[in-house]
Amino acid sequence: MAAVTFEGTSRYYAGVDRPAVDSLDLEVADGEFLVLVGPSGCGKSTTLRMLAGLEPVDAGQVSIGERDVTNLPPKDRDIAMVFQNYALYPHMTVADNIGFHLKIKRVPKAERMERVREAAKLLDLTEYLDRKPAKLSGGQRQRVAMGRAIVREPQVFCMDEPLSNLDAKLRVQTRTQIASLQRRLGVTTIYVTHDQVEAMTMGDRVAVLKEGLLQQCDTPVGLFAKPANLFVAGFIGSPAMNLLRAKVDGDGARINGHTVGLTPAQRSALTSDKIVIGIRPEGWEVTTEDNGISATVEVVEELGSDQYLYCSATEPVLIDPTEIAEETADEAEAPHSLTVRTPGMSPAQRGDKIGLIPKTGAVHLFDPETGARLPG
Repeated sequence: MAAVTFEGTSRYYAGVDRPAVDSLDLEVADGEFLVLVGPSGCGKSTTLRMLAGLEPVDAGQVSIGERDVTNLPPKDRDIAMVFQNYALYPHMTVADNIGFHLKIKRVPKAERMERVREAAKLLDLTEYLDRKPAKLSGGQRQRVAMGRAIVREPQVFCMDEPLSNLDAKLRVQTRTQIASLQRRLGVTTIYVTHDQVEAMTMGDRVAVLKEGLLQQCDTPVGLFAKPANLFVAGFIGSPAMNLLRAKVDGDGARINGHTVGLTPAQRSALTSDKIVIGIRPEGWEVTTEDNGISATVEVVEELGSDQYLYCSATEPVLIDPTEIAEETADEAEAPHSLTVRTPGMSPAQRGDKIGLIPKTGAVHLFDPETGARLPG
């Protein structure tokens, strides 16, 4: 096992204006499970492939432990890769697929079979060792791919969206198995996904990327509680955070008659008299329409233990925090959607007029010009 370090690591593709990965500085601790997450094209798979040696590094350095592996071929990096499409040999049995790398390395047959059986036991595959991949379910095939990585006893696991081919129920089950298995093995793992729910439930830490730039790397709780900027605030959380524009007046920002107080440090950090207020769906207190922000319930989504109210409001809510500068005046004046999470089975109905007040401690403040979170 070993730590993984990216130091100013960049990757450029011909004919593309910006780098796929731009000066990435990131350290993954020995035995840590780090998840790389972000929208399509943000550079997360490229980062993983640079670590694996499948993509060249155009600038900077990649290290595994104390060893600089930037220019080493993949076979010399002591890593194991788990791919999205399983990459199993259809003509081989499960046992042969799991032990294939050991056979190539000329590991004695007795030792090879012992390591295959150990991996199969860990993954509940013992009864399937004589079957071929065509006779397995998607979840079982993915566990075979995991077993092939485990028997190699590498320093680092690299996983590139390994669950994206599974159905929703199987994804939940398999991600729990992978996280549990990684903690038992204690192998440093870097896991790529575009699914932020997957990222938040699996990783010790989560690194959020956008257009090749690292936005924030923190624990799942840290990302949720203190997003570093508007992009992270809008990306992390399901449903997404509500983002409202407001103007600063005196010591606070006013929204439809409701005042959100600002500290002197927050006032001094602002670059203009405008501010963005972020409130997660569970951060609202629902009251009568003559209090707080006036809204109309458009859709009620009943989930049993929870209920989501999708409301229209005339307050200018930023639907996409990544396009703040591109929003037109017409969009700013149109009704916008607010998402509110309430206890399940509440009496709210479509068409109800309600008032929304932010709960104490539920407000996140951002500078709309820089996108940065305000201190405090």
